Amino acid sequence: MNYNVTKGRDGKRAFVNVYVNGKRFRFTSGQSINVQLKASENLDLLKSAFELKLFEGWRPETRKKPKNVTKSQSFIEELTESVNAVQSGHYSYHHKRDCRWILKEWTAFSTKKNLKASFRNELRQEDFISFTHQSKWSKRTQKNVLTILRCLIKDEKLKAIKIKRPATTLHKPIKDIPGILNDIKQFNDRLYLCCLLTYGCLLRPHQEIRLLKWSDIDLDRGLISLSGSRNKSGRNRIVPIPSYIKVELADRYTQRDRYVLRDSLTPYSRDYLKALWRRYKQQSSCLKDGVILYSFRHSGSVKVFEKTGSLQKHQQVMGHSDMKVSLTYLRGLEVKQFDVEDLPEL
Repeated sequence: MNYNVTKGRDGKRAFVNVYVNGKRFRFTSGQSINVQLKASENLDLLKSAFELKLFEGWRPETRKKPKNVTKSQSFIEELTESVNAVQSGHYSYHHKRDCRWILKEWTAFSTKKNLKASFRNELRQEDFISFTHQSKWSKRTQKNVLTILRCLIKDEKLKAIKIKRPATTLHKPIKDIPGILNDIKQFNDRLYLCCLLTYGCLLRPHQEIRLLKWSDIDLDRGLISLSGSRNKSGRNRIVPIPSYIKVELADRYTQRDRYVLRDSLTPYSRDYLKALWRRYKQQSSCLKDGVILYSFRHSGSVKVFEKTGSLQKHQQVMGHSDMKVSLTYLRGLEVKQFDVEDLPEL
């Protein structure tokens, strides 16, 4: 047996190294030998105290590292853990909501199929296919279910599942914007202002307009400024205000710290505009099938592209983070991509 004393690399910390049968034990104090002394206070005295204890027969104890005991989790427990992690993470409201919905749907499905206590390795690919391909969901919903499930659970069985690409929906722009807006104004003035901002400034209704404050609006310069945390793209967004909207805003202006739509210090709930639009749609006689609140944004984007012919300006005014998003967006609208002169002649 041998032992010696060395100092730490930084020259500040000190240790007593005790070697027993070639194995080193490091001590920074005399606590293990019932001596109230630290190596940083008197290294030589601490060394002597260890030498005396060794001479008396004391030996350092080998600490056993606890084994990492992993509790086996059923698939639903594993899924619940992943969903809880998403809820506490920096994810969007919609993603958190969709993850909770997936957990609820899987709980109902697994209970019906007697799979609630199953482990992941016991589940077959056919079980996942049966869950994601439920007939109560459209092809688009099935694809979204599979995408979210893949985010929550990393498994090769999920990667191999294929879902047929859903048919692209063509969003037609509103033809009679003034007529529809006048009808909405008679129904509800706040919904009218929301639709006007959605069409004229191309703001997103449920997030950007619902949470818009007077402090975001500069009527003198005719600008609306939103920070990256306030919009979907995550980038700062500055939008000019058309004159017809500027007049409407000037008549309504109150205090900088109030929300524009509600004229209050607190905003409307997330589902307020959705419920308001649903009530308007039930009583309206001038709305065509397929017209939604976002149709005003679609219609505004068509006007911008037709006036400028610039994809870059379209991307900027829409607040898209990537040009690919703008291209995908235009493909889903009734936008003329080329003129008849561009077609081949005979």
